[in-house]
Amino acid sequence: MKHLPLTLIYSRLLIGALLVALAWWHVPHFAALAVVLITLGLLTDVFDGIIARQLGISTEKLRRLDSTIDQAFWVMVLAATYLACPAFFAQNAAKLWALLALEGLTYAVSLLKFRKEVATHSWAAKAWVLVSFAALIQIITFCESRLLFEASFYVGVLSRLEIVAILVLLKQWANDVPTVYHAGLLRQNKPIRRYKLFNG
Repeated sequence: MKHLPLTLIYSRLLIGALLVALAWWHVPHFAALAVVLITLGLLTDVFDGIIARQLGISTEKLRRLDSTIDQAFWVMVLAATYLACPAFFAQNAAKLWALLALEGLTYAVSLLKFRKEVATHSWAAKAWVLVSFAALIQIITFCESRLLFEASFYVGVLSRLEIVAILVLLKQWANDVPTVYHAGLLRQNKPIRRYKLFNG
């Protein structure tokens, strides 16, 4: 059981690679297959942390690895979505580049300040994943998305800005910091409440 969280984490690399390959080959019924694979990837992301916390093995190293592979997985999901629906990306290039720039900013701040990658796993970031998941499913299925993509964009901007604020507030690198409020508590050397389902 102790190897299960690590297995779930690495499985996202295989899922993402398979998704890109299927998009590249333009396999029949790609949209349906993509929905299944992205959903599976999201579920592994949800349960790897929960299981690790329940087993008492949610270490800093594991959380950093989880964060890094999360990034790789969603990049592969985006790549597959682009291969399936390039016109959507052309129409929304400015917003997509803005999100990528903000994501890069969070990593730049974390690496410059702490020499470690981002692993805050904030609540706003989790919300962004869920909204983006819905938007990506809609894009892959119909090659268009309006309200869901707009929601994903604005939640993404706000969550990235909050992560930057969290990193600025923290005196020492920390993983699983739910909000900027909790970062403020940590800055004052006050404990924050931990939940095994979210940030235990």
